Amino acid sequence: MPPTIRPARPDEYDEVARVWMNSWVSTGLAEASKFLLAQLRARVPHEIEKGWSLYVADDGGTLAAMLALHIPNRYLDQLFVAPDYQGRSLGRKLLAFARQQMPDQIWLRCVRENEKAWRWYEREGFVFEKEAVEPMTGFVMKYYRWMKQGSAP
Repeated sequence: MPPTIRPARPDEYDEVARVWMNSWVSTGLAEASKFLLAQLRARVPHEIEKGWSLYVADDGGTLAAMLALHIPNRYLDQLFVAPDYQGRSLGRKLLAFARQQMPDQIWLRCVRENEKAWRWYEREGFVFEKEAVEPMTGFVMKYYRWMKQGSAP
């Protein structure tokens, strides 16, 4: 059975942070560390307070992926698939779920060096809009937008 997408529970936030870190590390853009894990663990509840809708892909009790949406802003903030689950179309399933939540328009940002991710978003119909430096991290971010056919910007 494929993993089930459902809202994350507060008791899972530490495991969500671990999936997030391991997936981010798999890009080659960071190294796993207790410090990075602590940063992400702190960020999960903070972002939920700021409006995240946080979902997980649950594979029989194992968290296979995390998806963080800011629905009022039509913003896909984070989509990370655990390394063991990459290459199984789970990202595509999460993106389809995001489009159900935000059916007219979605925008997102990708780190420029994460070429695998932004090329995937381009294949999934997202259109590049601009690049800008993220002051908090120093990463150059690529901004993308997807619009349903016939939707006004």
